[in-house]
Amino acid sequence: MKIFAKTKKYFITIIAIFLAIAAGGCGECKKEHVDDGHSHDETLQLTAYSSDFEIFVEAAPFVVGQAGNLRVFVSRLEDFKPLSKGSITVSMIVGTDGIRQTLNEPVKPGIYPFRLNPPTAGKGRIVFDIQTDFGKSQIVIPDITVYTDEHEAHKVAAAAAVESSNGVTFTKEQRWKVDFATTEIRREPFGQIIRTIAQVQPSQGDERIISARTSGTVFFNTVVTEGKTVKTGQTLFTIDGSTTADNNLAVRYAEAESEYNSAKTEYERKTELAKENIISQSDLLRARTEYTNARIIYNNLRNNFSAGRQNLSSPINGYVTRVLVQKGQYVEAGQPVLVVSQNRNLFIKADLRLKHFSLLNNITSANIRLLNSSTVHSLESLGGHILSYGKSTDISNPLIPIIFQVNNTAGLVPGSFVEMFIKTQTSNQAITVPNEAIVEEMGNHFVFVQLTPEFFDKRAVKKGVTDGVRTEIKEGNIAPGDRVISKGAIFVKLAQASGALDPHAGHAH
Repeated sequence: MKIFAKTKKYFITIIAIFLAIAAGGCGECKKEHVDDGHSHDETLQLTAYSSDFEIFVEAAPFVVGQAGNLRVFVSRLEDFKPLSKGSITVSMIVGTDGIRQTLNEPVKPGIYPFRLNPPTAGKGRIVFDIQTDFGKSQIVIPDITVYTDEHEAHKVAAAAAVESSNGVTFTKEQRWKVDFATTEIRREPFGQIIRTIAQVQPSQGDERIISARTSGTVFFNTVVTEGKTVKTGQTLFTIDGSTTADNNLAVRYAEAESEYNSAKTEYERKTELAKENIISQSDLLRARTEYTNARIIYNNLRNNFSAGRQNLSSPINGYVTRVLVQKGQYVEAGQPVLVVSQNRNLFIKADLRLKHFSLLNNITSANIRLLNSSTVHSLESLGGHILSYGKSTDISNPLIPIIFQVNNTAGLVPGSFVEMFIKTQTSNQAITVPNEAIVEEMGNHFVFVQLTPEFFDKRAVKKGVTDGVRTEIKEGNIAPGDRVISKGAIFVKLAQASGALDPHAGHAH
């Protein structure tokens, strides 16, 4: 037992000595790390825009004489998707010195890895020249600094690092996989908005009513249904007037033909007699008048009717909107039988409350949203304008009608309803954001402000009115010039809720 006790004491002593040495070594390591103050893994994040592209650069702080990697992400602003084809030349210019490198294609769509060795210390700029099949574009990142001391470079980079307690990381690769976009917040004139429901109606001249020119029975030449496409001059159906005893079309046609032939013969006979001065000029004039009248009546019946039938054809290219008769139905002369529309020009009619009357003279435009759809069209995009608005009301209809005329380039259906956001002129300025930029959580509203193209700060806002496309922001920590997520904010919201994103997920290191 004594031998075991001594052995145990000896073993414990050796372990204690080992731990002391290890602790002392770690203390020295810790001391050295504290003295240094940095692990030298800071990264610069630089962003710039042209009219066509967004450039996002991740790079080590620039130190003269030390080659560093630049990972450049290039997105097209038209759809915020990666540039998959094109060459980029990057130039780092400090004073009169510079260095340049060209990559003819990305290693992955949108990703160009460069490696530059700054030649001179000081203030400078980085220039990106982008060449694609569609042309050239240049983007400049100004005010970069090349340091002589590595420690100082990393210290400044660490101080400039973007941080936010409410920030969300959403990498470029993740952005490229979804429908995503950002836009600048702007301050713009934003007047009172009249929000209402309006009905689409056919415009005058865009719709034609085909009426029977004689009484008779209707027979369809082809299948005629609502929505059928028709062409100018296409015969659609026939009205047979020969089946009626009263006002029989065949009898009228025969009478008109007989009277025409008789008047023609009499006129030709008197013309010859007048040459010999056998009859007076007044008799000749009377005969010519009778002949002319008979010819007009006969030609009208001959051109429009055949064998006691009237052929009805479409006067315009368009489609059938209403069929007002049935096969075999008897119709009277002048009775409407068919409606054809071109559906090219339309009216949009809204009925407004009397309180809006004072604003009607200040209407500048309107946005139109199809019901059960998120698509919004501006009045300008439809080639539209205000046609008229009511100047009075009555007891039976206390509302004020206002009518817009538009070109039907949006697939509007006559008779359907749309939501309208009527905009009025104003001198007031307001901060606005796209409607899609606003997300809701438990009755509160937020926008995601871009701190870098991969890091976004969630900020609470208070909404004002909307014109169907943009919404007024009454309160919130945002300002003109800030960039917000204008499309795809819901994905960033979900990413924040999951809390499981790796800040460097998907990056090509």
